[in-house]
Amino acid sequence: MKPVLTAALLSLLAAPAFAEGDAAKGQKLFNKCKSCHTIVTDTGEKIVKGGKTGPNLWGVVGRTAGTYEGFRYGKDLVAAGEGGLVWDLESFTAYTQDPRGFLRSHLDNSKAKSKMSFKLKKGAEDIYAFLAQFSPVAEEPAEDDAAEATETSEQPASE
Repeated sequence: MKPVLTAALLSLLAAPAFAEGDAAKGQKLFNKCKSCHTIVTDTGEKIVKGGKTGPNLWGVVGRTAGTYEGFRYGKDLVAAGEGGLVWDLESFTAYTQDPRGFLRSHLDNSKAKSKMSFKLKKGAEDIYAFLAQFSPVAEEPAEDDAAEATETSEQPASE
């Protein structure tokens, strides 16, 4: 019984801190998203076959808004990205619940628009957790920080 408990605990500790939702639930909920979005790796492997109305969501977690190469974003989403908007749990959740309202608030522009017309009433945290599995870029800084901290603590003090 102890090995099972230990394995379960280790898997929880190894889970990325940025994925607070339930990825399994998010995978089911992503069916609402795949009519417009796909998840395709940089090497062309199709994780989720979907529509092309919206951008590919491979690597979206931790990505600057409006920057997926080859997709024609609306000017307001591009402006938000140029202003520093990066997709994290909070921004992703707020945007998917009300894309136009989010951009209007974020840009402080009552006329801002979003091409995304769908509003996700609930489950954004779960979809975010699902997408986080396909966002290797979002995991790298935490791993690099941990490695630097270990290296720093192992170095002898200067005399």
